[in-house]
Amino acid sequence: MKDQDPAAPRGTRTGFTTGACAAAAARAAVLGLAGGAVPTRIESLLPNGDRVWFDVHDGRSEDGAAHAMVIKFAGDDPDCTDGARLTVDLQLLPGRAQEVTFHAGDGVGMVTMPGLGLEVGGPAINPVPRRNIADNLREAAPQLLAEHGVAVTISVPGGQEMARKTTNARLGILGGISILGTTGIVRPYSTAAWRASVVQSIQVAATVGHGLVALTTGGRTESFAIAALRAERPELPQACFVQMGDFLRYALDEVVAQGIELVVLAVMVGKLTKIAQGETITHANRNVVDTDLVAEIARRIGASEDDCQAIAAAETARFGAELMVERGLGEAFHHALAQAAIDTLLAPDRYDQAFALRVMVCDFNGQCVADVRSGPPRLRERPVTAGRTGIDHLLDADTGTDL
Repeated sequence: MKDQDPAAPRGTRTGFTTGACAAAAARAAVLGLAGGAVPTRIESLLPNGDRVWFDVHDGRSEDGAAHAMVIKFAGDDPDCTDGARLTVDLQLLPGRAQEVTFHAGDGVGMVTMPGLGLEVGGPAINPVPRRNIADNLREAAPQLLAEHGVAVTISVPGGQEMARKTTNARLGILGGISILGTTGIVRPYSTAAWRASVVQSIQVAATVGHGLVALTTGGRTESFAIAALRAERPELPQACFVQMGDFLRYALDEVVAQGIELVVLAVMVGKLTKIAQGETITHANRNVVDTDLVAEIARRIGASEDDCQAIAAAETARFGAELMVERGLGEAFHHALAQAAIDTLLAPDRYDQAFALRVMVCDFNGQCVADVRSGPPRLRERPVTAGRTGIDHLLDADTGTDL
């Protein structure tokens, strides 16, 4: 694994996603497939473009097959997969140039329900880790992949037990954990240190003089927000963009304390639904997505009762959103859900028009599907915040939901 700074204070140490560890194991294994020896240490490419070193265990290769394992380090994130043994077995596919196929081994879940952006009946290996694994295979062994394909089987011993501590079964992922990660890095989102860094980031945003802060839940939504807002206002500095992770409540409380007049909330449909239903801590392990609310939004825009019932019975908001897109109601659906989130947050018993709110919603390809604005904030005196201090260090966030 990447060398950690032993002096780093507890609560701030980053780790690596299951996807990043699987990619490192795959990279080591393909070197064995190509050259006969699996290295004991490998520099692997992360989805965010960084390169980090991982220790490799149990490497072996023979007769067109290779095996390698990387032990996951989750940093200071309270992750049930910390210490998991991400194990990769590769099998050569002769003559199938550039082809990379993915398979679930022991402890990796299988997808049994729609709404996750993955093939039903296939392995619960998310799209970004798949691309990252394929990139590492092709980069590490270009001549091999120019002539042949590779079948990638990922296993996680004990993954079935780990999965019981996740929401996988409720989402229709059975038999093990998911292989996840949009950047490759796990940040300690659930720690007091991270919450404090969100507060401090908003304090910094308040000092740069642009009157707004863009709150995002992770790397994908931040990239979306930066592209969209800088197309309108190229002068916006990075300090205006704050990855709040799941900590909307702490972020908005600090927005009010700092007197920031405009909040841009860049989110995807799952987090947006949680916000619309009144959740201000949006972590997956807290209250589940209210699919009855998703169904009600669909009903308001004219969806059929059969579709509404299917949406209510689903386990994800994404299922409802994708169904509405299929029915030609995607624009109206996302607009109505964004408006519901605005109405919830700016209600008299919540933030009561303390700031203007713009909700920008992106799909899983990073494309804008809704852009909804509230009215102007009510006039108020800016609170006195002199003497407020944050933590002594500011964490460099990469993603809101990496596990």
